[in-house]
Amino acid sequence: MISNQVLQNTLDGLKAISRVDLCVLDTEGVILATTFPEAENFHDSVISFAGSPADSQTVSGCQFFKVFDDHQLEYILLSNGNSDDVHMVGRMAAFQIQSLLVAYKERFDKDNFIKNLLLDNLLLVDIYNRAKKLHIDTEARRVVFIVETDHEKETGALESVRALFGARSGDFITAVDEKSIIVVKELGEQDGYEDMDRTAEMILDALGEEKKRDALIAYGTIVGEIKEVSRSYKEARMALNVGKIFFEERKVIAYSSLGIGRLIYQLPIPLCKMFIKEIFDGKSPDDFDDETLTTINKFFENSLNVSETSRQLYIHRNTLVYRLDKLQKQTGLDLRIFEDAITFKIALMVVKYMNYMETQEY
Repeated sequence: MISNQVLQNTLDGLKAISRVDLCVLDTEGVILATTFPEAENFHDSVISFAGSPADSQTVSGCQFFKVFDDHQLEYILLSNGNSDDVHMVGRMAAFQIQSLLVAYKERFDKDNFIKNLLLDNLLLVDIYNRAKKLHIDTEARRVVFIVETDHEKETGALESVRALFGARSGDFITAVDEKSIIVVKELGEQDGYEDMDRTAEMILDALGEEKKRDALIAYGTIVGEIKEVSRSYKEARMALNVGKIFFEERKVIAYSSLGIGRLIYQLPIPLCKMFIKEIFDGKSPDDFDDETLTTINKFFENSLNVSETSRQLYIHRNTLVYRLDKLQKQTGLDLRIFEDAITFKIALMVVKYMNYMETQEY
């Protein structure tokens, strides 16, 4: 079904060219788009015309036309004006809307195919058969982006992204829920992950400043066959979730950059609790004061370099050593030893993951 906004834009454009007023109504006589308010006066005539066998007729000087979709009546078009070309303009407008119906139907079929492909709702044989019928290249290189905004049922963001990729027939833009926009992008032979980052930034810019502030973009790995597109989608979905936990400062998250966070995200919560209990003896890193947590994070940022960490914290080297010794007594882990530092870092990430999952349950 064509959106009312598209119908309105079409009628406005045709009127600007022909100076003939136009109106599109459904078969119940409800106005969907119009360039003249008097169209509502033709409601009863439209209902009568819809039930008649005629494809066109004139009522009170206004031209009526039927617009069909696969031989089923879809719209009634009114063409009104004093020009001798009113009938011709009406027929042209009806043809234009008919063409839009065909184009939108084809896009709808492809949209359904892509949605089912992403959600693994198709058998392997169906994937290739339907792709062939829809003239979709089955061996093109592709990657899946997920664009998440805080604006539920926000059609503006979806249309903005569609406009960005609209000229490329190999790209597909759809949505599988109310907050996410999915972009299945076809790639050239030389396109790599640096190009994906640039594409993600382009998508953010296309959303506009207001939506860009709240938006997140994640993308999966590049795949070479259409049957693997769902894998790239699942990777992008995981990247989005893992990014919210461990990379809050990032607006763009690639699956390939998740590191150990990807593994932690797949751990069962009972196992995480057991691990934390063993490492911290029933305590939690949440119990550490802000000074200690700041020291730990800065120490990790500087690759366990005592001198550089003390310089950035504006404290004496001995003060930092004292803090690390104190932490060792509390936890039994010496962050100056690489193995202990790794254990502590993983433990911090596990706690962060547990806290995030706990908030998702409410």
